[in-house]
Amino acid sequence: MKSVSKVIVLVVVLLTTFSCQNDNSPNYQYFPNMYKPIGYEAYGEYDVFPNSQEALLPVKGTISRGHSLYEYENTNEGYTAALSELKSPLESSELNAKRGKELYDIYCGICHGTKGAGQGKLVMREKILGVPSYADRDITTGSIYHVIYFGKNSMGSYANLLNEEERWQVTAYVETLRRELKK
Repeated sequence: MKSVSKVIVLVVVLLTTFSCQNDNSPNYQYFPNMYKPIGYEAYGEYDVFPNSQEALLPVKGTISRGHSLYEYENTNEGYTAALSELKSPLESSELNAKRGKELYDIYCGICHGTKGAGQGKLVMREKILGVPSYADRDITTGSIYHVIYFGKNSMGSYANLLNEEERWQVTAYVETLRRELKK
């Protein structure tokens, strides 16, 4: 009698277990959104976002990580202001001529040449024209940094390739090249 009751209990347990089985979907979903995600269009209007915004904007007055404020605009007036006002925040002990030369050779030397005379490889091969010598230009620390940050004429911006400290290192190295050319 005990063995028959055990068999009946086992059959009932197995029947209830396998009767809930559905091969089309899993029985237990740990993260249901992974199985049936809700797709949103990038610029669609949805009620899920707070204040019915299309996308979340950064908090007013915040700066993205790795960026700093640069108060001069990308205009001729901004260039003129940087030319006369902007000074390097790096102390002379923080300037690294070797690092500045490495960065200059990577990003600037191809056009401006290793000596800053405007005779880089691209100029010599006549791929680009009109790269001036640093000795011929009326440039200052601020104007060099401004041009690296925004670019000027046919030179593009290097703000996305060099961080702030590296831009100042290159600026200091360009100044040393200019002094050597003026001799």
